[in-house]
Amino acid sequence: RQRYWGEPFPIVYGEDGTPHLLPDEQLPINLPDVPDYSPKTFDPEDAESNPEAPLSRNEDWVKVELDLGDGKKTYYRDTNTMPNWAGSCWYYMRYLDPTDTKHMVEKDEFDYWMGPEHNKTAGKSGGVDLYIGGVEHAVLHLLYSRFWHKVLFDLGYVDSSEPFHKLFNQGMIQAYAYTDDRGQYVPAAEVVEGPADADGEPTFTWHGQHANREFGKMGKSLKNIITPDDMYKNYGADTFRLYEMGMGPLAESRPWNTRNVVGSMRFLQRLWRNVIDETTGKTRVTDGELDTKTLKLLNNTIADVTVEMEAMRPNTAIAKLIVLNNHLTGLKSVPRAAVEPLILMLSPIAPHICEELWSRLGHAESLAHAQWPKADALYVGQDSVTAVVQIKGKVRAKLEVSPDIDPKELEKKALEAVADRLGGKEPRKVIVKAPKIVSIVPAE
Repeated sequence: RQRYWGEPFPIVYGEDGTPHLLPDEQLPINLPDVPDYSPKTFDPEDAESNPEAPLSRNEDWVKVELDLGDGKKTYYRDTNTMPNWAGSCWYYMRYLDPTDTKHMVEKDEFDYWMGPEHNKTAGKSGGVDLYIGGVEHAVLHLLYSRFWHKVLFDLGYVDSSEPFHKLFNQGMIQAYAYTDDRGQYVPAAEVVEGPADADGEPTFTWHGQHANREFGKMGKSLKNIITPDDMYKNYGADTFRLYEMGMGPLAESRPWNTRNVVGSMRFLQRLWRNVIDETTGKTRVTDGELDTKTLKLLNNTIADVTVEMEAMRPNTAIAKLIVLNNHLTGLKSVPRAAVEPLILMLSPIAPHICEELWSRLGHAESLAHAQWPKADALYVGQDSVTAVVQIKGKVRAKLEVSPDIDPKELEKKALEAVADRLGGKEPRKVIVKAPKIVSIVPAE
């Protein structure tokens, strides 16, 4: 590539243009500081001009005096750079020890984190436990990265035959895009919604001109990107993260709607007020025992959120955390034993506010070092559910039954509960959807 950002080639050229590979002791080659990072293109006013890479403008870096075995001579570095694949294809290994100056990757370090059988799920192939990436980007990166990894495996630098163990493709964030009547995209942020037309559909204008709305992915060319900086400024990073993770299933594409972000912000505000007295700034939690209802809700939430997070379903995990927080909001006092597990479970999604609340609650060490909450099996599971009995679509009785009640048993209980309304006649039809609904069609 004729650009600055990339890995320099470990090659120099002699005065006669012959390439020479640099010895290992002269690696790595670091990029120099340059006043201008942009490449130089043809000058339209000068027929003799040539394109010029940014590195070529730094003569002190390009022209070097080296002894490559036959005395000191003048050599010239390659001013092209690698197209970033060289680094991005093995960055996961460099993360293991970014300060190691002697090895590409140290064997024992690699085996501990990524080697075969390094944990219960790694298997013989080893590799990174989980790779999360979008389909468009990951398909190329995985292809090249796997090629590089296979080369390193064949050369004996690494012990795992595969670079990644499990792949998860997240969906795209979608949004409305707008075009003028020429079909050219216009900035979505500058489009104004107008009154509905004769068909009841909303109308749109851009700087007074008619605009057409379409729905699809976000992109620079579509001029409908929502910049994170604006979201951080207006709502905070935690709200932004919470909204994105709660928009819907992570593997599916989801529509962006800035107006819905406020719901995530209100959840975090309620959590803050459950812990901090906004008048005094002091914590308002109590150290009392939990009542039975709170105990059951807390432990069921821990059990469910653990399952949802491990299955990469943060949206349903967030929904359950909101239910728990709303319950705590309705209590006369918020028990520490309930709100601390809530904060720990929310922390992967909203780390900043959770870290602050954890500190305010008197913990000297970061919650990153705290154990994930564990559910008490004694309080996990529902004791009963409410089954509705309907006759001709109208509710005629409600029964408290076991969540795993047998459909025939539920039918028997339902018929007994509404026997007086059936007049001693056998119903024409009974539809049982255990454990929640029994629908009865009486005899004529």
